[in-house]
Amino acid sequence: MLVPVRDNNVEQALRVLKKKLQREGVFREMKLRRHFEKPSERKAREKAESLRRVRKLNRKRMEKDGY
Repeated sequence: MLVPVRDNNVEQALRVLKKKLQREGVFREMKLRRHFEKPSERKAREKAESLRRVRKLNRKRMEKDGY
């Protein structure tokens, strides 16, 4: 990942880098990898996340379409 530093403004470049890492999910993955997660726990978590995503998408569609 490449973040240009303009006019020696390192603080701005750091903010841009953090935002890119956040979008990519790097921080979330680091948090998940701190401890071992059993495969069954991983499947359950991923299934719950998927359901949450689908419900959120359906809720947004209902608001947009109005029915």
